Amino acid sequence: MCDYSLHDVASRPAAVGDKLVSTRFSNSITRGFASIGEPNVAVCLLPGTELAFEKEVESDATFRFLPNRKYGHKVARFRQVNLDNPVAHHDALEFPGGETVLVTNLCEGQQATVLQLPVTAKPEKAEPAVLTQAQQTLLAQDW
Repeated sequence: MCDYSLHDVASRPAAVGDKLVSTRFSNSITRGFASIGEPNVAVCLLPGTELAFEKEVESDATFRFLPNRKYGHKVARFRQVNLDNPVAHHDALEFPGGETVLVTNLCEGQQATVLQLPVTAKPEKAEPAVLTQAQQTLLAQDW
């Protein structure tokens, strides 16, 4: 998914192995992920997507005079939060201990790799066709 304020930004879905960078898009106030080499295209993640960062994940300080916040983790799972509020940021990262940070609060320039996409429901296996006696007879005649 891409956060609500990135709807006017060109986007594409994430793929396993994508090299991403946290970025602020030129026509949006929201930060998100772009593919390295495609800085103007938002890469949309599905909830459950797993990311590995090159360094500890950092977010901007609440107040500019404070240092950036480091989370002590290099891996995270993409989540959506605040879904009951349509004008709130929804895209977030969840760390192994359960702590979350909004993607829009990430420091710019952090690089990550998409490790795994979420498991989606597999299509049900088609049941083998049961042919009636008449269908079997017709099929046998055609051969």
